[in-house]
Amino acid sequence: MGHTTAPAPLAAADQSKGKSNWLTRRYGKRVLRQNIPLYIMFLPIMAFFLIFKYYPMVDLVIAFKKYTFIKGVWGSPWVGLDMFRLIFQSDQILDIVWNTLILSGLNIIVGFPMPIILALLLNEVRKQSVKKIIQTFVFLPHFLNWVIVGGIIVTVFSQTNGVVNMLVEKVFGETYPFLYKTGSWIGIYLGSSVWKEAGWGAIMYLAALTSIDQSLYEAASMDGANKWQQITRITLPGIMPTIIIMLILRIGRLMELGFDQVYVLQNNTVSEIAEVISTFMYKVGIQQANFSLATAMGLFESLVGLVLVLSANKLARRFDQGMW
Repeated sequence: MGHTTAPAPLAAADQSKGKSNWLTRRYGKRVLRQNIPLYIMFLPIMAFFLIFKYYPMVDLVIAFKKYTFIKGVWGSPWVGLDMFRLIFQSDQILDIVWNTLILSGLNIIVGFPMPIILALLLNEVRKQSVKKIIQTFVFLPHFLNWVIVGGIIVTVFSQTNGVVNMLVEKVFGETYPFLYKTGSWIGIYLGSSVWKEAGWGAIMYLAALTSIDQSLYEAASMDGANKWQQITRITLPGIMPTIIIMLILRIGRLMELGFDQVYVLQNNTVSEIAEVISTFMYKVGIQQANFSLATAMGLFESLVGLVLVLSANKLARRFDQGMW
């Protein structure tokens, strides 16, 4: 008679709570313990991003202040959006933004497909010794500093004693200022970028190619498909998610044109196209000590990059290929 039972909702809640605790004890802690070495390995990476990427974001307030060394970041007077108004009202700065978009856009159009093509070609090399030799030669330029690459380019295309101009002079009778003409300078800029980075960029696609089931190629070969058909109907669809992810990341860096390459190749003659945001921020922020304007340019560049990443990902999601 004195025996009582808990109400059904309370009993169900107790059972659910007990089940949840059991799952946590059974799987959560065990998985956590198993992954402790991985978490320890991740700590330096997390510390790097916190110290060098996220903590400096606090100083973005410089873009809204008239910063001086004497008064410091928080002591400098607020100027609101004056620096951003200067950006959009200055024809010189707008030309610099336009130059950045042109060079970066051409770099994507010309440079982005090259690692994919190179990976597809390397994937078709069946002799491993030859494949390794080719990989070594195409990967090696990535490890050269842009100062070294710039010196090589200046030596090769020099108007007075460059190798290319020696051949041009023998054929046409006079040399050509490759580094001092806008069209040829853009071609050299794009060509040097592809030569230096295409091999390294192909690594990602070579890794993606290893995940494709080889039986698909065997079945396609039995059905009479040639190499081109196998590439277009098996290989490219197989690595398409990787291509989409890399393209989204590349579009996000549309405004983030590299400083080193442009700076070592530019000269006053081609400044109308060779002056970009990164070199402008260096000259204004470091050489002229106008940190507020340089920070405003950097913040504007980052915001545009964020918008481009979100837009590209939204477009990719329509084809079920988005990053998130």
